[in-house]
Amino acid sequence: MRRYLADTRPLANRYYRRLWQANIVTVVGAQLTVVAVPAQIYTLTGSSAYVGLTGLFGLVPLIVFGLWGGALADAFDRRAILRVTTLGLIVTSGLFWAQAALGNSDVWVLLGLFAIQQAFFAVNQPTRSSVLPRLLPSDQLPAANSLNMTVFQAGAIGGPLLGGILIPITGYAWLYLIDTVTLLATLWAVLALPPLPVDSASAGRAPGLRSVVDGLAYLRGHPVLLASFLVDIVAMVFGMPRALFPQLAHVEFGGPPGGGLAFALLFAAIPAGAVLGGVFSGWVSLVRRQGLAVLANIVVWGLAIAGFGMAAALAGGQAGVWLGVGLALLAIAGAADMASAAFRTTMLQAAAADEVRGRLQGIFIVVVAGGPRIADVLHGWGGQELGAAPATVAGGILVIVGIAICAVAIPAFTRYRPT
Repeated sequence: MRRYLADTRPLANRYYRRLWQANIVTVVGAQLTVVAVPAQIYTLTGSSAYVGLTGLFGLVPLIVFGLWGGALADAFDRRAILRVTTLGLIVTSGLFWAQAALGNSDVWVLLGLFAIQQAFFAVNQPTRSSVLPRLLPSDQLPAANSLNMTVFQAGAIGGPLLGGILIPITGYAWLYLIDTVTLLATLWAVLALPPLPVDSASAGRAPGLRSVVDGLAYLRGHPVLLASFLVDIVAMVFGMPRALFPQLAHVEFGGPPGGGLAFALLFAAIPAGAVLGGVFSGWVSLVRRQGLAVLANIVVWGLAIAGFGMAAALAGGQAGVWLGVGLALLAIAGAADMASAAFRTTMLQAAAADEVRGRLQGIFIVVVAGGPRIADVLHGWGGQELGAAPATVAGGILVIVGIAICAVAIPAFTRYRPT
């Protein structure tokens, strides 16, 4: 069994270990905000369409600052960028707490703060991902990515469960305050990093539009990397129904309109499956046909999401056994998504040259975080027009169709093996 359990070799590196340990603390607080923002918006407006607007307000800064942040990471010391953006995230989280504590009732203030937070996140994440190949040998990257995702998803279980319980009791301010305080752990880990300057050929390069365009042009000669972005867009845009969770929890599963147990369990189910998949992620280091593994896991994701939508439709306003069935299917989807993401991240980190790694990670974060933002908009609209359950089923089916098209159109991705 040991070969199938999580590979912990990267934790021997003290810099990676500090970042990983800080993630354990901060990810719960971050997930409290992830839960609090849509719940607060739904409470203020009673509309899934307004909840879906978080997709638009998150997507625009993710695209702009994700691409620009990758260019920054290829031009300046990456440790300095991490320090500045981490401080920005702390300040933004504090502003979330202030608006809730002062009784803000303007949804546009909340959406504006969300956009600012996503801008800092969009610069921070590609820089952080591009640091790993500088800290670890390439054969440990799949394990390191699996460990990171396991911690992130574990927090995504505790955060929604804790948030769903606390929202009716404490309101939203305390959730935002916890997020603010826990971010200090990440700041500690970032301050402890060694200097991470770019190589001499990249130093001083102006991180402007031309640099971003050069990074995008790099993908033209690497169709496998381009395909890794495309299949994730298909999976997330069509198959991520999180904007519908407040409506599904309230209407299909009979929970209260703001928070409650069903609401918390829906948000926690996908991360729970991802954590279980991460605990038994030792096998990811054994897989050679990584492209085929990505496609297979995304098909499982689509099937599970469609099945969850059918379970919600059959619930008929009562939780009962159908809530349990739906949660199990979401957990299966989460395990499949964890494996797919680990392979795609490793492919990008290993195949890209260091001088463009920051920009490619910027594109990666735009795709990974931007896809669900587009999904929030589409599913929010679909939930209003079709109903939450039918929109979810349709999304899962479209994932399977889209992945089949990608497999036929880009056979090099299906055949991909690491060198």
